[in-house]
Amino acid sequence: MQGLLRTLLFFVGGAISIAQHTNIITAKLDGETKEISIQQEFIYKNQSDDVLETIYFNDWSHAYSNKNTGLAKRFAQEFRKSLHLAKDDERGYTKIVSAVDNAYRGLRWERASGQDIIKVQLNKSLSPGEEQKIFFTYTVKLPSNKFTPFGYGPRGEYYLKDWYLTPAVYDGKWHLYSNKNLEDLYTDVTNTTVNLSYPIGLFLASNFRVLGNSPFSSNQQAQLNGERQKNCEIILSPQKRFDTHVTEHLTVVTDIETSKYGKVSQGISINKVTNFIFKTLGTYPHTKLLVSEIDYEKNKLYGINQLPSFIRPYEEQFQFEMKFLKTALINILEETMYLDPRKEQWLSDAIANYLMISFVEEHYPDQKLLGKLSKVWGIRSFHLAKMDFNEQYPMLYMLMVRRNLDQSLLTSNDSLIKFNQKIANKYKAGLGLSYLANYIGKENVDNSIKSFYQHYQLSQVKSIDFKSILKRSTKEDINWFFDDYIATDKRIDYKIKKVVKTDDSLKVTLKNKTGIDAPISLFGLRNDSIVSKYWFSDVGTIKTFSIPKNNEDKLVLNYDQKIPEFNQRDNWKSLKGFLSSNKKLKLTFFKDAEDPYYNQIFYVPVLGFNIYDGWTPGMRIYNKTLLERPFVYDFAPSYAVKEKALVGYGKFTYRKYHGKSGLYVSNYSFRGSTAHFQENSRYSTVTPSVSFAWRPPDLLSNKRQVLNFRYVNVFRNKDESLEDFETPPDYSVLNLRYINSKNDIIDYSTWFVDAQHASDFTKLAFEWEYRKLFDNNRQFNLRFFAGKFLRNKTTNYADPNFFSFALDRPTDYLFDYSYLGRSEESGLSSQQIVIAEGGFKSFLDERYRFANDWITTVNTSTNIWRWIELYGDIGFVKNKGQSEKFVYDSGIRLNLLTDYFELYLPVYSNNGWEVSQPDYGTKIRFVVTLSPKTLIGLFNRKWF
Repeated sequence: MQGLLRTLLFFVGGAISIAQHTNIITAKLDGETKEISIQQEFIYKNQSDDVLETIYFNDWSHAYSNKNTGLAKRFAQEFRKSLHLAKDDERGYTKIVSAVDNAYRGLRWERASGQDIIKVQLNKSLSPGEEQKIFFTYTVKLPSNKFTPFGYGPRGEYYLKDWYLTPAVYDGKWHLYSNKNLEDLYTDVTNTTVNLSYPIGLFLASNFRVLGNSPFSSNQQAQLNGERQKNCEIILSPQKRFDTHVTEHLTVVTDIETSKYGKVSQGISINKVTNFIFKTLGTYPHTKLLVSEIDYEKNKLYGINQLPSFIRPYEEQFQFEMKFLKTALINILEETMYLDPRKEQWLSDAIANYLMISFVEEHYPDQKLLGKLSKVWGIRSFHLAKMDFNEQYPMLYMLMVRRNLDQSLLTSNDSLIKFNQKIANKYKAGLGLSYLANYIGKENVDNSIKSFYQHYQLSQVKSIDFKSILKRSTKEDINWFFDDYIATDKRIDYKIKKVVKTDDSLKVTLKNKTGIDAPISLFGLRNDSIVSKYWFSDVGTIKTFSIPKNNEDKLVLNYDQKIPEFNQRDNWKSLKGFLSSNKKLKLTFFKDAEDPYYNQIFYVPVLGFNIYDGWTPGMRIYNKTLLERPFVYDFAPSYAVKEKALVGYGKFTYRKYHGKSGLYVSNYSFRGSTAHFQENSRYSTVTPSVSFAWRPPDLLSNKRQVLNFRYVNVFRNKDESLEDFETPPDYSVLNLRYINSKNDIIDYSTWFVDAQHASDFTKLAFEWEYRKLFDNNRQFNLRFFAGKFLRNKTTNYADPNFFSFALDRPTDYLFDYSYLGRSEESGLSSQQIVIAEGGFKSFLDERYRFANDWITTVNTSTNIWRWIELYGDIGFVKNKGQSEKFVYDSGIRLNLLTDYFELYLPVYSNNGWEVSQPDYGTKIRFVVTLSPKTLIGLFNRKWF
């Protein structure tokens, strides 16, 4: 039957043979200079219907050449400075000596599209069916592998991939894709022979056939051949790392390993995996498959298995087989399915991840997500510990959906957020096929994948070809899968609106909350056991279905969680009566995965500190799971050991997403907090607020705009033994702030306008901050601040500066900053600085430190060596009834971690030469951030 189907497909659709080019390369690797000298004879065959005047070649090695390539810009988006700060000898590049045609006439060429694409102007037009021979002579300088796995390593190893010139794809238009470290080179397939000379003492492994390998006195000579393959991948290492496994269906060359899992066991597992691959995909057309640890590191099994090996939770066999399976599947599909890897990567991801899901279902059906940790006391009660291994796919995909950062599977690979590109979109793709298999039958999906792979391998193919095969496998309408699930970022979300009982049936009204036309499953439960299951489709908005009554006591949508649904918390409906609960309450220690079967409340001990309260142990109670949710409450009552009193905070927040761009989110919150600001002196705040945020359509962009309204109410009580308040004890401030930011690592720019209105003052402030990392690795920081009181009745207070603009240390009357000691005027805690308002670092005379009329300052710094910088500040301070005063300071900034940990060493200011003055240690200022949430942001910004 399968053979008949394959024959039918051939006559109906036809496999389009890839253009056959011929490529002969003679290359010599110099171990001293890390350069490869290359002579390349390339025969380009024009199999298009167009006359070609130019031919484009991929020169991905040149992406490492400077700070303005597509690769360098991609790194900057991911907050990676390594390529920007690299030394010249660490960079890679291609130096082309000559390009001539078969008549030995020179060819004009130039760099285009991100500098790693070569445009070759032909001397004679190339008609359809004709061939053009081109001779290239060039040198490739390999980069250090500190940027990407490609290049040379510190222990004498080399990883060569996409290392020579390859033809770009032309199918009516040229597809010119720059190297952005996405593993998606789009090149035509060639018959390639490589004659490689490389240093003595290195062992070679390759995805090509090694026809011969001979040592000589000064080097080694190897000849490699690849028929109808895209690129020659070569790994050279000082140790013999690779083993060859000849299985029934596939010859594998691999160095994949797992600690404490022997060679014999590895061989058995490799045979098991290759049998599974043959059963699900069929015959692999090449002579061998390279499965390397390097390839695995580029596409890891993200999740719990990233833990250090000494606490790795999985059995060694499972760990090894999953590593090998994932890497083998990715390499097989890359070597044989010639999809556009930047535009249609989703299909390869879907097949690979679907087969991984199937492998676990078949061979490890009881495998838990936390592995052996799921049986450990203190962990086993968590829902995360009870989740099956395959439940990570919807969870990690939904992580991005709940953050409103999910992207369509048809989004170009270089437009994806890193977490989507590496994890979420791959998981969504595989999960989609699994969902489809659950709906139309697993056998239909399995047979479609195998027929597609066998029919279109080594051929130019598009995802529409897979769609046609899949649609012929079932009578069900599956257009929703391609038109909505694949092509859009629409979310699946249903709820049971109501259930009406009759004598022999149940009339169930379902509500489609998002409008996507995807089928939904309905389960009937009795005593938590499944007694019925139904599939429903075509639920436009609201639709009622009638099902037989089978003594169910609950109806649950998507009970087996096979459908990646946005919100499963409203999928339950109890049939026991009005007062019966749909879900039970569950108290859980620490944060957990979302369990749709329960109403979850979490609790966790917390510990805070400031010099007035001392240590503040407490208990945090909240409802936030690992997945973001719209409504969150969070309470943290604590006990101040030093004050022997209750402190803490509580807040309610509601977040509403409106879309992906423009006005994309609104936040509404109500927060209250209480602590001490002096000995036996308490402050409490009550703050309602609302904010709106905008972002551009390009989700990779770090540009944001935020408009925030809040009404801060402060209540203070002071110890009777201390002096009375020098300002009103209670006050309220209406605060409006607009922020416009571009948070890039090379060009950082942000500005805001802030307005505050209270009973005794109205003030405006403006701040602009700019950071620039230049090509010479010099970083320049510039900050400008200006503030003006429109009215000010606080000058009559005993402390006229409490609400004033501060030159170096704001009084923080809105309690925004995490001061260790907010009322201290001496001691270590008084040296803490928050770069706000005036932004000065020196403690100037009291006459200069505050402004109750207006203030304007400029803060600058530039690096002199790595994280050591020189800083300088100048400004004017104006108080009512006085003339403005010119202020300045300068010194050394140790910028260990920008905005998180910095030291400022004053040198010269209005105080004179501060380094020569007594008690210099008390003049040093520091920036410190202790908030775990803030520090986690350093990691998140690279992924989200």
